[in-house]
Amino acid sequence: MASLLLLFSAGALSESIRYAPVTRNVIQARLRSYTGTDAQRETTLKRLFSQAGCAGLQLNEQRVQLATLPNVICTLPGASESTIIVGAHFDHVPAGDGVVDNWSGASLLPSLYEAVKEEPRQHTYVFVGFTDEEKGEVGSRFYAQHMTKEQIATTDAMVNMDTLGLAPTEIWVSHSDKRLTGALVYFAKLLKMPISGVDVDRIGSTDSVQFAALNIPSITIHSLTQETWNQRILHTAKDRITAIRMDDYYQTYRLLSGYLAFLDTLSHSNSH
Repeated sequence: MASLLLLFSAGALSESIRYAPVTRNVIQARLRSYTGTDAQRETTLKRLFSQAGCAGLQLNEQRVQLATLPNVICTLPGASESTIIVGAHFDHVPAGDGVVDNWSGASLLPSLYEAVKEEPRQHTYVFVGFTDEEKGEVGSRFYAQHMTKEQIATTDAMVNMDTLGLAPTEIWVSHSDKRLTGALVYFAKLLKMPISGVDVDRIGSTDSVQFAALNIPSITIHSLTQETWNQRILHTAKDRITAIRMDDYYQTYRLLSGYLAFLDTLSHSNSH
């Protein structure tokens, strides 16, 4: 798995971004491991993290009040206390298989960890599989409420993935920090990958709102368009692996892998 080197410059900015995305076959295999109950998904997610190299003291569970299942947390230590949180919920509703919503996001967490783990990083990355998003963002709410003041102050970004693979990468702009949005759009243009803003405020909420409420810069990545919404895939029997457009899904993974590495090069400039 050779590291990918991207050189870019914008004005006075000149950085080297190194990251090592896993292969499409790995992404497909992890996506196909969606089967079972939410409890089985939680076990599967921990297994995938372990396979990716996140194990021992780096891999933990956070018991969540009012939830049967815990949040699954993988921590990749960096050179500083500045933190980037990457999250996706692993639970699903009974209708359908819940592959799009949201095993598509949860199963990418170990692969994103794998993409950034080899190179030394300034930021500490915290990858979180949230429980019970479908019951009112219970897991993310609990996680955010139990962050200390110091943790809040040192968190530079929260990157949330919810409902991927129906179309090319979309940003929920109204639920996303302008600086994080601009960085992703800029990076996508460097890679010549498609990206656009699609707001889905009328559909519901998502895990990033808990962190935005703490003034933590947050961004939500999804793939809903008017066309895919009209197909009535979410929360129905149509939410199956056949709904995933694998080319778009893998391209989103590659884009987010580089984006996480790119965010590490940006300075800590938040004021919480």
